[in-house]
Amino acid sequence: MSRNRPTRTHRFDHWLYRGGRPNRLARMINWAWAAVFAAGILQPDRMVTLEVPGRRTGRTIAFPLVIADHEGKRYLVAMLGPDTNWVHNVRAAGGRAVLRHGRTESVRLQEVDPGDRAPILRRYLERSPGGRTHIQVDPRAPLAELEQIAARYPIFRITPADDR
Repeated sequence: MSRNRPTRTHRFDHWLYRGGRPNRLARMINWAWAAVFAAGILQPDRMVTLEVPGRRTGRTIAFPLVIADHEGKRYLVAMLGPDTNWVHNVRAAGGRAVLRHGRTESVRLQEVDPGDRAPILRRYLERSPGGRTHIQVDPRAPLAELEQIAARYPIFRITPADDR
């Protein structure tokens, strides 16, 4: 893969998410960022808080995420892969969720087919420095290189909630 030696920051990020799960410190940091993103304090508005019911408790769980825009559509990428809690919760909720960034937006998240993920993944890596720590491909790598790993990272297209 097109990667240089990990920096001290990258090693720390990997430690925070050892085994693909956030440790206690990472959960506290995520909680703080979720509050900041939801309030809309920081710009740009690509930094959002995803709120989705927990699949076991039904209690609303909040996750700080970065939106990737591609060809006029918006997407959420699971930088830690398919076993990420928010991915399991979104699937259990049938894709119904809420995005917050100073305002509340009810949305439906639709999973993108693995064959269509590579260009979206590239855009995500351009927009999310934190994502580059976990997805070990340079955003400038050939699309074929991204296609090789795209199936490992669930991506959801953001659409308006269907109130039917």
